[in-house]
Amino acid sequence: MNKTAVVNQTDQLLEEIAAYAVDGEITSKEAIETARYVLIDTLGCGMLALNFPECTKHLGPIVPGTVVPNGARVPGTSFVLDPVQAAFDIGCMIRWLDYNDTWLAQEWGHPSDNLGGILAVSDYISRTRLANGEEPLTMNDVLHAIVKAHEIQGVLALENCLNRNGLDHVLFVKVATSAVVCAMLGGTKEEVQHVLSQAFVDNSPLRTYRHAPNTGSRKSWAAGDATSRGVRLAMMTRKGEMGYQTPLSAEKWGFEDVLMKG
Repeated sequence: MNKTAVVNQTDQLLEEIAAYAVDGEITSKEAIETARYVLIDTLGCGMLALNFPECTKHLGPIVPGTVVPNGARVPGTSFVLDPVQAAFDIGCMIRWLDYNDTWLAQEWGHPSDNLGGILAVSDYISRTRLANGEEPLTMNDVLHAIVKAHEIQGVLALENCLNRNGLDHVLFVKVATSAVVCAMLGGTKEEVQHVLSQAFVDNSPLRTYRHAPNTGSRKSWAAGDATSRGVRLAMMTRKGEMGYQTPLSAEKWGFEDVLMKG
C-alpha cells in the first residue's frame, strides 16, 4: 500500500459506527419494545434522584435566570436549557442513584446514560421544528435512537476493556451519544465520523473517583458529563468543525498506542 493511501485511510471503526448511526435500520420489534421499557425505567431513576439535594444542586443553567429559546426541558423540573446543559442535567439525574440499566462485558457500563443527550436533543429539535411550523420528532424516533446508542456502547464494551488501563467506561457513553446525536441533528456519515474522532481524541476520564481512597460523588455525574460532551461535539461538528482520520490507529499519537498499550 502506498503512503498516500495510508494517510487517506479512515479508522474502520469510525466508518462502521457512522454507517450504523446514519443508515442503520432497526427491524427488531423486541428491540423497540425493550427501548420503551428502558425509557420508562430511566425516567423513573431520574425522577427519584430529584429527591436528593446533592443531585439537584448540580441542575439548572450555568448562569441563573438564563432563558433559552426553544431550549430542552429537564423532566421533573422547570428548567429549559440549551441542549448541552440539559443533557448534563438529565444524565446526572439518571445516573445519580446508580439504578439505571447495566451492561457487563469486557467493559461494563450503563447504556441508558445516553438518554441524557438523546432526550435533550430530541426536545430541542422538536421545539425548534414546531417554532418553524414543522413536524416534531416522534417517540418512535426517540426509541430508535435509544436502540442505536445501546448497540454502539454495548458492542464496544464486548471486546474493549477500558478499566484495565485505568480509564473510565463513560468514554463509551460519549462515543455513542456523539454518533447518535449527530445523526439526529442531520449529520452525514462523514460528519458522524468526524464527531467520533473528536470523542476519541477527547479521551476518557480516569477511574480514580471510583476506587478507594478517592471514591467520590463524581461517579454520579460522570455519565452526565460524558453525554453532554457528546452533544457539544456533535453540535460543533454540525457547524463544520473538522474531524481526524486515524484517532485510534495513529502510530505513537493514537488512542490505541497512548492509552490502550497498543
